Amino acid sequence: MKNSKTLTLVEGAVMVALATVLSFIRVYKLPWGGSITLLSMLPIAVFSIKHGVAKGLGAAFVFSLIQFIQGITDGLFGWGLSPVMLVACIFIDYLAAYTVLGVAGMFRKKGAVGWIAGTMIAVFLRFVCHFISGVVIWKSFGALWDGFSTDNSVLYSLLYNGSYMLPEMVFTAIGAFALFEIPQTRKILSTQDK
Repeated sequence: MKNSKTLTLVEGAVMVALATVLSFIRVYKLPWGGSITLLSMLPIAVFSIKHGVAKGLGAAFVFSLIQFIQGITDGLFGWGLSPVMLVACIFIDYLAAYTVLGVAGMFRKKGAVGWIAGTMIAVFLRFVCHFISGVVIWKSFGALWDGFSTDNSVLYSLLYNGSYMLPEMVFTAIGAFALFEIPQTRKILSTQDK
């Protein structure tokens, strides 16, 4: 029994490390934060699919702490936020947004549809966190792209965060499906925790 707990911890650590490395491979980066990465959320989803939501949330929380540290290196403290806004940003844009990825295993026993649905829900919940932050903390409006601007912070947050989270969701769901289609991977991930 002790060996299985150790193995689960090691698997979680490896998946968090892999997710972290993949998060540095940015296919597209927006000017005010947010980027499309090379499937950086997939390892967390895979861990949750194999080990369940509770353990998935644990690994995702560790990943959220690493993303917060990465946010510091990207200039988080230089964004001009008040102390209250900074704390809210840390909680919503980092801790909550990345921890919710751990729910990806919620339908793990439902086959390919469950893997994809759980992964998409997890990534959608991350989008919701960033959307709420955009409306409540950032209250952004103005020019989004050349020739398009809006004075509506809800629309701005929806479009801005959706512009990178929607592709992330699609790519991560495709990645989950691709892993399900590989018989060896499906067998490994189907030996799930109870």
